[in-house]
Amino acid sequence: MGQRESYEPGVFSWTDLATTNVDAAKAFYSDLFGWELDDLDLPGGGTYTMALVDGRRVGALNAVQQEGQPAAWNAYVTVDDADANAAKAGELGGTLFAEPFDVMDAGRMAVIADPTGAVFCTWQAGDQIGAELVNGHGLLSLTQLNTNDTDRASTFYSELFGWRIEQVGDTETPYWGIYVGDQLNAGMMQLPPGQPAPPHWLVYLGHNDLDAASEKIGAAGGTLLVPKMAVPGGEIVVAQDAQGAVFGIFDGRFDE
Repeated sequence: MGQRESYEPGVFSWTDLATTNVDAAKAFYSDLFGWELDDLDLPGGGTYTMALVDGRRVGALNAVQQEGQPAAWNAYVTVDDADANAAKAGELGGTLFAEPFDVMDAGRMAVIADPTGAVFCTWQAGDQIGAELVNGHGLLSLTQLNTNDTDRASTFYSELFGWRIEQVGDTETPYWGIYVGDQLNAGMMQLPPGQPAPPHWLVYLGHNDLDAASEKIGAAGGTLLVPKMAVPGGEIVVAQDAQGAVFGIFDGRFDE
C-alpha cells in the first residue's frame, strides 16, 4: 500500500464509477472491498460518493449523467494543464467527449477518446490530487488499455503524455508496459480478433483473496468474465457488476 501526496503528469491517479444504480453499486463495492462511503452533495443537485480506506479517498461512485449511458469505470491521468492537453489530444486524432471543465475547487478535467475509441479522463489537480492510497486491497492498482490498434494507440499516447511504451513477453501473446520515466504506469494488450468489446481502459482494484471476491461477485449478481488467472507479479480476475460495469481485480500479494 502506498500513500500519495502528489502525482507526476502522465500518471494514472484516480478512478470513479458512473453507474445506473448507485444504491446497488454502493452495497456491492463496499462489501467487496471493505470501503467506507462518504456522500458529497454537488452544487445544482446530485451526489458524488467517495470511497475511503483508512479515512483516505481512493475512488468514487456516482450516477450516469445521461439517459442511455452505460455503467463504466473511468480512468484518470494527471496533467499540468487540462485545456492544453485536450487541445493536443484533438490535434493527435483524439475526440473530446467533454471539453475541460472545473470540478468545484477539486480540479479541472476533460473526457477524451483516443483514435481507437478508448475513453479516458484527464485530471488537473486543484484541492484534490486523486487517490490518496494506491496499490493495495480496495485500491487502484493497475490500469490497462485493451485496443484493436496498438501501433496507433502507442503513437497517440506517447505524443500526448510522453509515455514510453515497450513490448514485453512473447510474440504470440505480446503485452506492452507503459512507463513514465522508469516507473511502470499502465499496460496495453491487443484485443483478440472478433472480440465484441470495443477498445477500452480497464481499471484494476487490489484484493487480497480472489477466490472470496469471485464468490461475492457471483452472489451479488455480477459475472466473472475472466476467472482467476496468473499474471506476472500476481493473479487477476475480470468481472462485470450487475449494472454492466467491467472492472479488474489484482492480487499482488498485498499486505493487509
